[in-house]
Amino acid sequence: MKRLTALVAAFCLAVVAVGCSGPGTESSKEGSIYYLNFKPEVASLYDEIASAYKEETGVSLRVVTASSGTYEQTLKSEMAKSDAPTLFQINGPLGYLNWKDYCADLSDTQLYQHLTDKSLAITSEGKVYGIPYVVEGYGIIYNNAIMQKYFALDGAKAASVDEINSFSKLREVVEDMTAKKEQLGIDGVFASTSLKPGEDWRWHTHLANIPITYEWEEKQVDLTGSGTEEIEFSYGQNFRNIFDLYLANSTTDRKRLGTKQVMDSMAEFALGRCAMVQNGNWAWNDIKEVEGNTVKQEDIKFLPIYTGVDGEENQGLCIGTENFFCINAKASPEKQKLAADFIYWLFSSDTGKKFVTEKLKFIAPFDTFSSGESPDDPLAKEVARWMNQEGTQNIPWNFTLFPSQTFKDNFGGALLQYAQGNLEWDSVTQQVVSQWKSESAGR
Repeated sequence: MKRLTALVAAFCLAVVAVGCSGPGTESSKEGSIYYLNFKPEVASLYDEIASAYKEETGVSLRVVTASSGTYEQTLKSEMAKSDAPTLFQINGPLGYLNWKDYCADLSDTQLYQHLTDKSLAITSEGKVYGIPYVVEGYGIIYNNAIMQKYFALDGAKAASVDEINSFSKLREVVEDMTAKKEQLGIDGVFASTSLKPGEDWRWHTHLANIPITYEWEEKQVDLTGSGTEEIEFSYGQNFRNIFDLYLANSTTDRKRLGTKQVMDSMAEFALGRCAMVQNGNWAWNDIKEVEGNTVKQEDIKFLPIYTGVDGEENQGLCIGTENFFCINAKASPEKQKLAADFIYWLFSSDTGKKFVTEKLKFIAPFDTFSSGESPDDPLAKEVARWMNQEGTQNIPWNFTLFPSQTFKDNFGGALLQYAQGNLEWDSVTQQVVSQWKSESAGR
């Protein structure tokens, strides 16, 4: 009997040893968390985070990272296991629709309470199911040195950028700058509107996000329902307002825009050939790497993309993400709490915040960060400034709900035909509405 007991004990120890080598299993008396990570580029950093978290709390963090482009497939496979992830990610409202049965309500979590802009969260029927943990922003990047040079000219239509808070004022300033471009030493106010196929995402996705968002907000569309499957493009004229302003005041003739790439635009800005360019905070890397760059870091600022919508004086940048934390509703309450405690630690403790800003280099959307706690680049700091500016309504990233890449590519092609004078705007509008509906069918 003693020998049998010893064999059973040895067998149990072997089972435990094997179990600990797999993802998501218990590996600490104090508890453990299984996190399925979406970003391969930060996988090694999570090893450091796990070590620091274990040291500070006694809780083990097991991070499994899906290979690039395989997250959805990996998540399906792991969720089918008995030791499924407690912490995982979705990419927005469509991701929530796929995983809503596994998304716990996060309304009462500490991290959600500290979310600066609650509208960024994934919600349904008054409950919170996804918390954004890193944000990016885009708008009109401007060279403040050129703008200050303009403001000092006789007859300037504004005395400072602070006066530019609507499309009408932006147009007035831009058109006057175009008239005085020789005095300013620029080829055009805006960089080239890149409309080469595959390089037109700044317009068919990012710019289009603004009118679509206004339409859905006006109609109070539930973004997790079927109301996004059709649009009227009722704010299409607002899209046209700013798009025409780009085309008419650019460094490049509109008939030649089919050859222009995004990097052409960024090089024009970096070399001081223009004063403004629409892009996001990720563009800082492009700007600083241009050979012969003349733009000083302290002169790179953001302005919202104004389109002529009523009340846009309070509009901010387009700020959002495709990265949302979710907690597995099918995990035990104890494991759910461990996961909620970890994500709060990461974005509130001194140790966690240092990882976020210095190593992960995330722009974090939580009030646990001060204005000075953001990645060390000028556009990231601008996003943080706009995100925390009182009385400002930033535009969320709703382009994650756009129907398909085919829709976007065709929209971009229509914009090129319009820019070159080969297609009327009414035809562009009709195509957007009809193809949105056909490409949304059955998604």
